[in-house]
Amino acid sequence: MGRESAARAEVAARRYYETGDVDAFYAAVWGGQDIHTGVYVHGNESVAVASRRTVELAASKVAGRLGPGCTVLDLGSGYGGPARYLAGRFGCKVVALNISESQNERHRQANAEQGLDGLIEVVAGSFQDIPYPAGSFDVVWSQEAFCHSGDRTQLLGEAVRVLKTRGELVFTDLMAADAAPADALRAAVARLEVDGFATPAFYRQTIAGLGLTRIDFYDRSDQMLTHYLRLTEETGQRARELAGVISPAYLQGLLQNLPLWVEACRKGLTSWGIFHSRRS
Repeated sequence: MGRESAARAEVAARRYYETGDVDAFYAAVWGGQDIHTGVYVHGNESVAVASRRTVELAASKVAGRLGPGCTVLDLGSGYGGPARYLAGRFGCKVVALNISESQNERHRQANAEQGLDGLIEVVAGSFQDIPYPAGSFDVVWSQEAFCHSGDRTQLLGEAVRVLKTRGELVFTDLMAADAAPADALRAAVARLEVDGFATPAFYRQTIAGLGLTRIDFYDRSDQMLTHYLRLTEETGQRARELAGVISPAYLQGLLQNLPLWVEACRKGLTSWGIFHSRRS
């Protein structure tokens, strides 16, 4: 991986997230706020409710750092659900860095509607080259965005660079299991236009190499199967409704792609959870 790979990944991510089909699907099935894997209490729970629980769990890892006067950088902030939770719950200031301007506009609108635009600054940009000086943030946060990176080593270096001394990094990501063959998820990830996913071992090793300490991985890989089963069920059951808001080609692609994720989860090829570490 390198600069060229990172640039290709940025173009692919921007193209993927700046389509009406993606916006409509995420709004209808995912709730349009917290677009990441959920933590489920039971197998029939709403995707949106389970996804908000993930935000709450991730925030609990850094709760001692959060509060008025705290600055958080949310990398790949999407529609801004986590940023609004952090600002509203803890009163911290959040910089939301995201490559998709269409998502950013929805994010800004929701912030204004909820009276949080004074605490959240939405910035268009790439997490491969974070436009802030070293040591700017108390917490660097991300949820299911690093999987879109074409150079995760550079990305993590940037995330650590902008952390203050004793700052904290917390993120979730879609990953391949450590023992999965290199190309095991090729069919499933094709829709995202990335070469493959990182593994927990890669993140542990890379984070340690950047000098962070107390590297914890709260492994909740068990949640991925439930999550993709719920997405598959919702999409299939509501296909007629969804056909009114997304294109036939995109809907057909979902109905073909989501079962690939279910199969990969059942085979133990995927991994997911919350990483948390500190800068000494």
